[in-house]
Amino acid sequence: MGTNRKFRAVYAFHPGVTLRDKLNEMDMSVKEFALRTTKPEKTINAVLTGESAVTPDMSIAFEQITQIPAHFWLNLQRNYDEFVARQKSDAICRDEVTIAWTKNFPYNEMAQLNWVPATRNLAEKIVNLFSFFKVNSVTAWEDYYFNQKLKSSFRISLSSTKDPYSMSAWLRQGEILAENLKLENSYSEISLKKCITQLKQLVMEQPADFSSKIFEICSSVGIKIICMKHIAHAPVNGCTRWIGDVPCVQMTDRQKRNDVFWFSFFHELGHIMLHGKKDLFIENDENRALEKEKEAEADKFAADILLSMKAETEIIHDLNEKLPTKQFILAKAKQYQTHPAIIVGRLQHRQIIPQNSPLNNLKVALELPS
Repeated sequence: MGTNRKFRAVYAFHPGVTLRDKLNEMDMSVKEFALRTTKPEKTINAVLTGESAVTPDMSIAFEQITQIPAHFWLNLQRNYDEFVARQKSDAICRDEVTIAWTKNFPYNEMAQLNWVPATRNLAEKIVNLFSFFKVNSVTAWEDYYFNQKLKSSFRISLSSTKDPYSMSAWLRQGEILAENLKLENSYSEISLKKCITQLKQLVMEQPADFSSKIFEICSSVGIKIICMKHIAHAPVNGCTRWIGDVPCVQMTDRQKRNDVFWFSFFHELGHIMLHGKKDLFIENDENRALEKEKEAEADKFAADILLSMKAETEIIHDLNEKLPTKQFILAKAKQYQTHPAIIVGRLQHRQIIPQNSPLNNLKVALELPS
């Protein structure tokens, strides 16, 4: 991902150096050369001192007088300009602000997940992070992830996030993976509603290859699904955003339990169906405080699919203030066509059974691919 420095020039000369040597060789004064090229003497002097660039028009004139091809002069100028630009870029990579910014990222963890090349060299880390985020400065990164300068795209601001560096890295990796996903169909809300039953079937069965099946189903209705590992300081279960006209759902296995995963997944689908294209929804405690109303709507959407309020009320009524048994949970899961873990999690959320209940063994441990 990082820029290859192997073939970068150690130094490059301004074309003015070559021009001065050629004028000496031809025994021609600056004044005479300016006259012969119909260029102001001031302009030629500026080229000779490196204060002005050789333009395409000038390169043709130089060719006619010196017999050195125009492309030679332009190549000299291009190589020199690139060298100067890279010197400025390298200076940015050496400043204190950039170094401090780089040290905030969990670079080693990102490298272990193959998000960035592994290296211990600080300068290489900086170049690799700039390449990873597709920015050329800390300011550009801040404008994108903090200041919402990209008004035409989805709104994103991590300014209130506890660790915006890890969070931005997680979001960016999701973008990269999404870019490589190709969809045969455009997004269709009607089609998504129709496939909810298929997705609910996955909840009930909890197959080992559930993530690939989710991908297949959602891809068929124009939704990109990215299932990936979370990183330590990005406390997020999932997020939803539209990249262009394509809804993208990015999921993690942060809590490694099927009840949490499925609630988060349908929560994200709720954002797609209920809310705007220009919002970024990150499912974590910080975001919930900022988007209470929309988060509550997405929660209700997920809850209604997994276990309706009517079903929940009936289950609680049937308990008659008793603690549920494993057989009771299994029977109710079959009756209401959901996974037992969903019922256990819901009853724990209602504080009807304790968090450390033996019924937790009905929950399925899961992991997502790297």
